[in-house]
Amino acid sequence: MNRTIQAAITAVGGYVPEDKLTNFDLEKMVDTNDEWIRTRTGISERRIQKEKGKATSDMVAPAVLELCKKRGIHPDEIDCLIVGTVTPDMVFPSTANLVCANIGATRAWGFDLSAACSGFLFALAQGAALIESGRYQKVVVCGADKMSSIIDYQDRATCIIFGDGAGAVLLEPDTNGLGIMDSILRSDGNGASYLHMKAGGSLRPASQETIDNREHYAYQEGQAVFKFAVKGMADVSAELMERNNLTGNDIAWLVPHQANLRIIDATANRMGLTTEKVMINIDRYGNTTAGTIPLCLWEWESKLRKGDNIILAAFGGGFTWGAIWVKWAYDTQ
Repeated sequence: MNRTIQAAITAVGGYVPEDKLTNFDLEKMVDTNDEWIRTRTGISERRIQKEKGKATSDMVAPAVLELCKKRGIHPDEIDCLIVGTVTPDMVFPSTANLVCANIGATRAWGFDLSAACSGFLFALAQGAALIESGRYQKVVVCGADKMSSIIDYQDRATCIIFGDGAGAVLLEPDTNGLGIMDSILRSDGNGASYLHMKAGGSLRPASQETIDNREHYAYQEGQAVFKFAVKGMADVSAELMERNNLTGNDIAWLVPHQANLRIIDATANRMGLTTEKVMINIDRYGNTTAGTIPLCLWEWESKLRKGDNIILAAFGGGFTWGAIWVKWAYDTQ
């Protein structure tokens, strides 16, 4: 798709907490073991935000500050900040507003976007539209979740999967054919029953009953979600490539949501990619929900080259899913 102005990623930042929760730690908490977790998910450990009084915004802020330092800008130059998350610090104000206040982004407006594991992709599409409008010059898009705040560590179906972390990218205008080239984003609320949090919203506000019933934690029917995710991520990635006449040989990197290694492998196979072209850090961070894709970009930034074709793909609760084609805009110094 040709546009006069495109939204290019010009800097990346990331943050993960220091504390690790290993599979061996989980063996002491629930009926599971290291081999079972690794063979079914690919996860060996995940990071957990344990420090008292720290929330999602406390992970986003350092990621954005790192991004600003790399780009050589001050936070007050940011026009807008979008945070994809399902674990906001509080219902309101938004996590984005709190981050802006914490880092000195005094000129920025912002908002949170909720799309579960697809949150970063949905937010990236929104940020790109703001840049493409010509009205904004610097938009920061973040994906971040403190999943440990909504995980039941008595439920072995979910507690083995999730971790905490945050990543962020800076979008700026480009007129040289680099940046966000195309996207396909989808959602289907019929999938809500398979992956959701029962209480805490307007349908079931917090009460003694909801607390006693442990309804303020993420609920997942693993097998059903797995089947939908394998098909959703693979299909949408292949569709994006087909409509842009791209083959596996044209793609430098697949940046998949880090939910399950088998889902990642299925998506790569459908796209005709070898494992050497796939960014994988699920073994060390687990599923950080909206944080997985930007954290991959953060870790692999030094390997990315100007002009590289990159496919970002995700599948999340709701259901939500999608893929974005990015033409990388810079060589890391």
